[in-house]
Amino acid sequence: MKITKNSPELLLLLIAAGSSMGFAIWLNLLNNFAIDRAAFTGKEIGILQSLREIPGFLAFTIIYVLMFIREQRMAYVSLFILGIGTLLTGFFPSAIGFYITTIIMSIGFHYLETVQNSLSLQWLDKKDAPEFLGKMIAAKSAAAIVSFSLVWFLFEWLGLDYQWIYFAGGSISIVIAIYSWFNFSNFPQKVYQSKKLILRKRYWLFYALQFMGGARRQIFVVFAGFLMVEKFGFSVGEISMLYLINATLNIFLAPRIGKLVGLIGERRTLIFEYIGLIAVFIGYAVVENANFAIALYVIDHLFFAMAIAQKTYFQKIANPADIASTAGVSFTINHIAAVVIPVLFGVLWIQSPSLVFYIGAIMAGISLVLAFNVPNAPDAGNETIVGHFGNHATEAKAS
Repeated sequence: MKITKNSPELLLLLIAAGSSMGFAIWLNLLNNFAIDRAAFTGKEIGILQSLREIPGFLAFTIIYVLMFIREQRMAYVSLFILGIGTLLTGFFPSAIGFYITTIIMSIGFHYLETVQNSLSLQWLDKKDAPEFLGKMIAAKSAAAIVSFSLVWFLFEWLGLDYQWIYFAGGSISIVIAIYSWFNFSNFPQKVYQSKKLILRKRYWLFYALQFMGGARRQIFVVFAGFLMVEKFGFSVGEISMLYLINATLNIFLAPRIGKLVGLIGERRTLIFEYIGLIAVFIGYAVVENANFAIALYVIDHLFFAMAIAQKTYFQKIANPADIASTAGVSFTINHIAAVVIPVLFGVLWIQSPSLVFYIGAIMAGISLVLAFNVPNAPDAGNETIVGHFGNHATEAKAS
């Protein structure tokens, strides 16, 4: 696929990079800022992460916002809000301040992710989607490398305080949002998008995979990183280097993983992912060596690129007019567990960190069972191997 100037593909890559710049700095500093400045324990970090996921849980509301603003414009607004939340974080080093700025950042982040997923599936051809989605992950990773390097340089070499590093990260996202608003055309929609909430019985497997994916993501985002700081004493610089390794690998491997999804199909990709995750979570539960923990963390992060298979699976089975609405609904489903897990598991963490990861392995096992129900050639009318609901033609007409 050739990416030209002022094209939808270039805009998707730029927005992906802008989102990653701000969020990567926020995430990079999260655990160290929480412990060093806000004196968080596992309980408070769990509350913070649950609050962060509430806007994701409410992502379905995007369909009402889109009644008043085009999806493309909403992407710019969301990126701007993400930047504002990140920029303000370091200036409020208390539990309440951290909670509030996190919610602001999260509103922008989750609305942007929802709109970005929707626009990607609308603008990309099915045959090009897996590889290009891999390129988007690579763009995010390249931007993250810049962010992690910036954190390392500003913190370790210049000795700047957290607030100025957060300020720099947020400012970058804001600048990219403003630039995109004024320098890209308004691209036409290929298919008019439904402006009402849609739940299709025939999408049930996609919803289930999204739900389990959200639960799994919380274990990694919240507790794998916290394990590195609390158990192994990783510094800001060391966490930055760990993220740098992950991002560098993604630049090279994510496009290839996308291409692999196109070659072997969504079913095989998801089965491989979940078998690997079971092993990774069990590894987290028993790890006592920092180097082994690093290896697990890197492998775990690479599996995120395989989530491309969930997106392309939905693209193949969906009524094209459902994409925007379902992007919001599926993001909400993805975050149902995410709102609850950080708090509950944060309390559980105080008693037994290993048990958190053993439960994660069970969740990956459930996802594996679901993955076996994905057809080798998914399509409208062939959404699952077991458990067909409804008729595609009837539902399309009803839309």
